[in-house]
Amino acid sequence: MQVGAIDRGTGDLKSAVTEADLVILCTPVGLLAEMLRGISGFLRPGAIVTDVGSTKASVASAAIEMLPDGVEFVGSHPMAGSEKRGVEFARADLFRNSLCIVTPSDSTPSTAVEDVEGFWRMLGMHTCRMTPADHDRALAEVSHLPHALAAALVTMQSPEAMKLAGKGFLDTTRIAGGDGGLWRDIFLDNAPNLKNAIAKIRGQLDALEKMMEPGKAEDLRS
Repeated sequence: MQVGAIDRGTGDLKSAVTEADLVILCTPVGLLAEMLRGISGFLRPGAIVTDVGSTKASVASAAIEMLPDGVEFVGSHPMAGSEKRGVEFARADLFRNSLCIVTPSDSTPSTAVEDVEGFWRMLGMHTCRMTPADHDRALAEVSHLPHALAAALVTMQSPEAMKLAGKGFLDTTRIAGGDGGLWRDIFLDNAPNLKNAIAKIRGQLDALEKMMEPGKAEDLRS
């Protein structure tokens, strides 16, 4: 409130959600089920709940189990932000022209989906729809694996090599500066899909290694 980021604040879940038409859960993935359980008894009929988590299947399952009849859940994943965390890094144009993936289930009313999509579009985002399972498979490759690789690249370096690191290394590993607890929860929650993605990149690296011979120079260039 001191920096003008919010108009009102409370630490009480009941007062936070009782009169809300739209509730947006913005906790790390590992806390979403607990948050759904905490608010479930206070939501009014007709309310819509969404989230901003980087995995979707587990929170969709938790919402089905925990939310009362008359309350709809529509998962969201706004693809925006950086490795930095906290209100001090907020930007007014954070969502502008970025993509938000919306993950309704087959039984989600179209009106609820359209309301959530309308909210993100109001903030300047484009939206697309995917099933929670398809989302988790795709994001394992284009988001979760890059974070794992960046962390691995940093971890493998010797102090002597790090003294020589240039802009290319910094560009490649910037996202390794993300919050460790947040990414731990994402990796664990999407472990099967991430393991498949790691196997695919391992195969690519093995193929690359086999090309490092003079007779395969053209394959290596390609």
